[in-house]
Amino acid sequence: MPDRDPARRRPVQVGLLLPHLEGSYLGGTARWADLAALAIAAEDAGFDSLWLADHLLYRFPDTPQLGVTECWSLMAALAAVTRRVELGTLVTVTPWRNPAMFAKAVDAVEEISGGRVILGLGAGSHGPEFPAFGYDSWEHRVSRFEEEIGIIHTLLRTGRIDHQGRFHTIRDCELRPRGPRPEGPPIMVGALRPRMLRLVAAYADEWNIPWRQSVEELAEVSPRGDEACAAAGRDPATLRRSAALQVDLPDVASHPGSELYRSGRGRAIRGEPTQVAETLRGYAAAGVSHIQVWLDPSSVAGIEWFADVLADLDRG
Repeated sequence: MPDRDPARRRPVQVGLLLPHLEGSYLGGTARWADLAALAIAAEDAGFDSLWLADHLLYRFPDTPQLGVTECWSLMAALAAVTRRVELGTLVTVTPWRNPAMFAKAVDAVEEISGGRVILGLGAGSHGPEFPAFGYDSWEHRVSRFEEEIGIIHTLLRTGRIDHQGRFHTIRDCELRPRGPRPEGPPIMVGALRPRMLRLVAAYADEWNIPWRQSVEELAEVSPRGDEACAAAGRDPATLRRSAALQVDLPDVASHPGSELYRSGRGRAIRGEPTQVAETLRGYAAAGVSHIQVWLDPSSVAGIEWFADVLADLDRG
C-alpha cells in the first residue's frame, strides 16, 4: 500500500477518474501523453488514487459512437509513471478475459506499481460492446462473472487453482512469480442487484456504489450491502464502501465535454472548494471510505482547482 501522511486527517480517500473516453478531454480525445500528465498532476495535487473505466465503446441511439482506450494497457503504463497513488478499475468486465490469464496480468501490474492496484470487477453494463468485439456472453454475463470472480479470487489469494466449471476449465494453474502482496490486491465489485450483491459479500473487500449523486441516494441503497453480508454470515463492517461522483467545476459551461458525461451535469456536485469538501465529508459520515471523482472539465487546470478541495479535507 502507498505511504500515508500520519498527520493528515482526510476523512475519505479521493480518487480521480481519468478521461480515456473519446471526446472527454477538453472536447477532444486524450492521448497517452495527456493521460500521463494528468496522472502526475493528480498525484502532485494529493489525490489518493487514479481510476480507469473498462469499456470498449459506447453506442447509444441518436448519438455518435464513442471509443475508449483499453484500460489494462493504461493501468500498466500508469503504474510505471506514478509512485504513490493507488490504481483502480471501475470496473473490469470479467467476461471479456480468460480469468486465469487475467489474474496473471493483475500480478504483473501489481509488480510494476509496487502493490498499488485496487482490482475493481464487474459483469458488464453496456450491451453493444459485447457483440461488437466478438463476445456472445451478454445474456449470461452474471453467471460467467460468478464463476470468474471465484477463479480470480482463488488465484490471487492462494496462487493456484484447478477448476472445472460451466465456462472455464483450468488445470493445475499456478501464479509465479507473485507480485509484492502475497495475497494480491484488494477486490472491489460494483453492484446494485441482489445476485451481484451476494457475490460482493462472498468475495469483495470493497463495494462500489456507482453514481449516487447525493448522500440521500446513497443511503437508500446502502442497506442492500448490509443485508447481503448478513445473509452470507459476514460482518458488514468488514466491507468497505466507495462511490463514484461527478463534480462540475465553475467553468464547466465553457467546455463541450463528452456526450456521456454532459448528460450528468444537471445532477453533478457543484460549488466552491469548501462546499465540495463539505459534501464529500457527508459521504464519509454515511460510511463511504473512498470516492472516485469525475471532474468536468477533466484537465490539469481542473486538478489544480480540486487540490483546494483536498487541502480543505486534510484540515479536518
